[in-house]
Formats: sequence, structure tokens, C-alpha cells
Amino acid sequence: MKTKDKAEENKICPLEVAVNTISGKWKVPIVWQINEGKKRPSEFLRGIAKVDRRVLNQQLNEMVEDGILVKQSFNELPPRVEYTLTELGEKLVEILWQLNDWGKLLVPENEKI
Repeated sequence: MKTKDKAEENKICPLEVAVNTISGKWKVPIVWQINEGKKRPSEFLRGIAKVDRRVLNQQLNEMVEDGILVKQSFNELPPRVEYTLTELGEKLVEILWQLNDWGKLLVPENEKI
């Protein structure tokens, strides 16, 4: 019985991996901002209310590590950094649009924008 339990513990659930990859208060808003054409951290700070620069940088770095974003540093003064979506990130945008459509079904008719 213990062998069966261990085998089940070691299985990887793709849904759990996906949810963990985009978990974080600001990751979905960051993807939305990049999809709208914003690429620099200062633009994210202006476009996302109440996000702390340190937390923003941490979540951007996690998204680069997860393969959702690419970070490009320019050798200029002052230093400039830009982020763009990878192919994997663009697929995430497609899924977020589908999730947005699903969310519309959950909003009462009198509260829709």
C-alpha cells in the first residue's frame, strides 16, 4: 500500500504546474500589460496599481525562469531593460483570453462592463 501512495505522490499534474507557474498576485496583470505593448518595469509600475518595485522584479524574474518572458538588457546609460513574451507566454495570453470569456459567464448581467 505504501508503494502505491509513493507512486501517486511522484506523479506530476500538468494543471498544478500551470497554476503554480502563474500564481502570484501580479503575474497575470504583468502578462496583460506586456500583451498591450508595455515592456519596461517602469511601465508596469504605472500600469499596475499598488505593486511594489521589489515584488514586481521578483515576479518578472520568476516568469523569465519559467520561460514565459525574455529579459533583454541594453548596454546604455542609464541602463534599460525590456521584457517580451516567449512563444510559451503568447500561448498563455490565448488561455487568459479564454479564461476572460469564461469569467464573463460568472458575472451577473447587471454588473457587466
